Amino acid sequence: MTTNLSKDESPEPRETPPAAEAAVTAVDPRLLVREEGFAGYWSEFRRKLRSGELGSLPVVVGLLVIGLVFQLRDPAFLGAENLSNLFVTAAGTGLIAVGIVFVLILGEIDLSVGSVSGLAAAIFAVLNVSNGMPEWLAFVLAILSGALVGALHGFFFARIGVPAFVVTLAGLLGWNGLMLQVLGSNGTINLDDSGLVAGLTNHYFSDVAAAYGLAALSVVGFFLVSLRDSRRREAAGVPSRPLSELVLRTAALAVPAFVVAWLLNQYKGLPLAVVIFLGVVVALDFVLRRTSYGRKVFALGGSVEAARRAGINVAAIRISVFALSGTMAALGGMFLASQINAANQSSGAGSLLMNAIAAAVIGGTSLFGGRGKTWSALLGVLVIQSIASGMALLGIASAVQYMITGAVLLAAVVIDSVSRRTQKTAGRA
Repeated sequence: MTTNLSKDESPEPRETPPAAEAAVTAVDPRLLVREEGFAGYWSEFRRKLRSGELGSLPVVVGLLVIGLVFQLRDPAFLGAENLSNLFVTAAGTGLIAVGIVFVLILGEIDLSVGSVSGLAAAIFAVLNVSNGMPEWLAFVLAILSGALVGALHGFFFARIGVPAFVVTLAGLLGWNGLMLQVLGSNGTINLDDSGLVAGLTNHYFSDVAAAYGLAALSVVGFFLVSLRDSRRREAAGVPSRPLSELVLRTAALAVPAFVVAWLLNQYKGLPLAVVIFLGVVVALDFVLRRTSYGRKVFALGGSVEAARRAGINVAAIRISVFALSGTMAALGGMFLASQINAANQSSGAGSLLMNAIAAAVIGGTSLFGGRGKTWSALLGVLVIQSIASGMALLGIASAVQYMITGAVLLAAVVIDSVSRRTQKTAGRA
């Protein structure tokens, strides 16, 4: 039965249900947090802990604890010389770990990075030292060899359907054998002491302005990027950080940045290895978080099928990620060769592979895919290298170092697993 209403008639107004009214007037809790000041931030911090949103907090706390423990045992641990050497030594493994971060975000693994790093160093040494090729050209070809090897792994994984674990395990064995073949019967090729590769870890910017300038550039850059993001979010009508919070966060970064700069200037100055490592981390962080390519990588780590239905070329992204991993492995191999100024049969061997993977995981990259940052590699490798450096200062056997590093890795994975489970319980995964 249809009821017709005249122009002067209108239906009686109905009362809005309380639930609907609350839905209309609901305010994003993050806005309320900022309005409540420090009390609001404290309640938000407790909420994140309960819901498993730990971020980089565990690894930062771990670094502070490691630094405190070793400093109490040996005051030289936080000395200028030891910290400078620690940063330089960490660069090679850290660069390899950056590539591992991308692979782990996909939810996959690359077991070949150690062998690829050794192969790249061997190719460079043979081309430059044995065949007289200019250093810069030999360097470029060595890096390209790592990219080609990584792309080959990605092809077998993405196009043929061979599991990444099997492909890269075969690569671990095969590329190590090729490295031995390239080096020949001698097994060791010494590099030029004053050459390009040697300078990667041996060159320091002795002018005090270099270290302080890098610290100032990092702090100012962080503030400007944060301010730009905040204003863009504010213009879009979504929650944004107030200026007071941005200033506080910038100050929290400035203190350690300038302290480290001061310490480096007490020794030889700013190491070139640190500049390159930080530059790569920042550049790839931009790629991962600020570009459509990075969003596609995260999408694949979250759900391959959903990414495919969204129109993402799954095979192309997978191949490119493994190519990037191979490139970073080759670049890291150049730094590792620079430390010993040679390429030999032990290049890329030992605990390098495990340390690179452990650095990415300890730093906060999830083994389950879909979550991670390039800064995870930086934080994780600092944890591993701090343990190694502290153990060396105290004269503790390497066996104990392996056990402690293994325990730290296990703790990182446990935290990741518990965090994911907690987030699912809280409905935020």
